[in-house]
Amino acid sequence: MSGHSKWATTRRKKAVIDAKRGKMFTKLIKEITIAAREGGGDPAGNPRLRLAVDNAKAANMPLDNIERAIKKATGELEGVSYHELTYEGYGPGGIALLVEVATDNKNRTVAEVRHLFSKGGGTMGETGSVAWMFERKGVITLPKQNKTEDDIMEIILDAGADDLQTEDDFFEVYTSIESFEPVRKALTDKKITIENASLQWIAKNSISVKGEDAEKVMKLIEPLEDCDDVQNVYSNADFEE
Repeated sequence: MSGHSKWATTRRKKAVIDAKRGKMFTKLIKEITIAAREGGGDPAGNPRLRLAVDNAKAANMPLDNIERAIKKATGELEGVSYHELTYEGYGPGGIALLVEVATDNKNRTVAEVRHLFSKGGGTMGETGSVAWMFERKGVITLPKQNKTEDDIMEIILDAGADDLQTEDDFFEVYTSIESFEPVRKALTDKKITIENASLQWIAKNSISVKGEDAEKVMKLIEPLEDCDDVQNVYSNADFEE
């Protein structure tokens, strides 16, 4: 199983900052809205919505906010219709980037993302230009809470997990798409606290960046992540200390 990843720690810190600023709620509400619109408003029969609701609850989102987002998606309340898009491109040093957005205005969003790529020393690419460098994986983040690596391994291996990364105060479990829900359920059944669980694009091979190069890449990624329409940014950069 894998060791440490500075990028995993950086992502988690960013999630904490987003939560404090309320940006995390905005992302979660968009995901709930899209999931409910596409698969119906009942979490029991809509796995994507069930996952989105669970993540919202883990982030301490009020139940009223969750229910309102679902009702807007199903037409019970008036709401905004979001479109999901993925942009591809390159950052400094040829780093590959995938940018997932949820927007109510495609023209506005593509112009903003293109501007941020250019400003950060990157370039947007055609569809398919870098997507082949990534694969879809389930990623489950767990606070350590006095659990050892062996404790978690015992649960996730039988459920079909692919990998476990151990960080200073949390674990990241990686799964195939098929094993994602069984692994999540196995952890939940054992009363293991799940901080976040989602399907993400994970780089098949990473490019090591450090020092000044790492700073250049982060100066592109951070503004992209701060863009209101951006849900997730994925990179094949491996940030070293």
